[in-house]
Amino acid sequence: MFAVLSILSGPFLSRENLLNILDQNASAGVMAFGETICIISGNFDLSVGSTYSLAGIIAMLLIPIVGPVAALIMAICCGTVIGAVNGGFVVFGRVHSFIATLATQYMIYGLALVVSGGVILVTADPGFLVLGQNDGLGVKYAIWVMVAVALVIGFGLARSVFGRHVYAVGGNRDAARLSGIRGGLVVIGAFAISGTTAAIGGVLAASQVGSSQAGSGIGLELGAIAATVIGGTSIFGGEGAIWRTVLGVLLLAMIGNGFDLLSMNATYEQIAEGVLIIVAVIADAQFRTRE
Repeated sequence: MFAVLSILSGPFLSRENLLNILDQNASAGVMAFGETICIISGNFDLSVGSTYSLAGIIAMLLIPIVGPVAALIMAICCGTVIGAVNGGFVVFGRVHSFIATLATQYMIYGLALVVSGGVILVTADPGFLVLGQNDGLGVKYAIWVMVAVALVIGFGLARSVFGRHVYAVGGNRDAARLSGIRGGLVVIGAFAISGTTAAIGGVLAASQVGSSQAGSGIGLELGAIAATVIGGTSIFGGEGAIWRTVLGVLLLAMIGNGFDLLSMNATYEQIAEGVLIIVAVIADAQFRTRE
């Protein structure tokens, strides 16, 4: 994809365009990293889009009261709490993650509407906008945040005890339980991370545009799942990696950028992404069958 776009479009390889791709997809990428943890643990989190919106709204409302830094931290903490509550519904309520997070998606979206009053909230506080609009070493801070989150979660997933437990629970929960792994706490932790990254993505996006509203995250949960699956993380759980999700995010970003640069009908972009998802899922199923 990179090679084809480099040939077909001269501006594609420019430094400005490549950095623009990363900047535009920074918040979605951060969200996808948390979703990856959930999917590897054998669960789905459909509430990340609503959490993304609510975090941005909370930050906007708290900035005049506690200042930009405290508002950002409190908004992210709200995402962590929401994720942990989702995990509690799945573990203690014994509700399938798809249904549990579908329900909380509607609940959080409704809460965002109530809290925001159904209007677009705007801020011009430079201390908050610096995160999404300023840069360091010629690269936007949003990109640095995405890279930092990818490194932290990727290292934790690959090298920590919790990461090994996530793989074990997603691969075979009964075997993990018999091995002494507290699967319930692992699942709650995975959802807490997912809620945290969704909130980080929400405040990043709010900082980039200086505003937030209740519907700003609608549909982003599907994009996060798509990037995770296309990257090669198994939709059945127990297998995957953050670097794979990074590739999935970049592939989807290049498709969107390529359609824009080549002035192609955006309808075909959705078709292309859908085909990629189907191919990825079928390939994963076939691979597991052979194993």
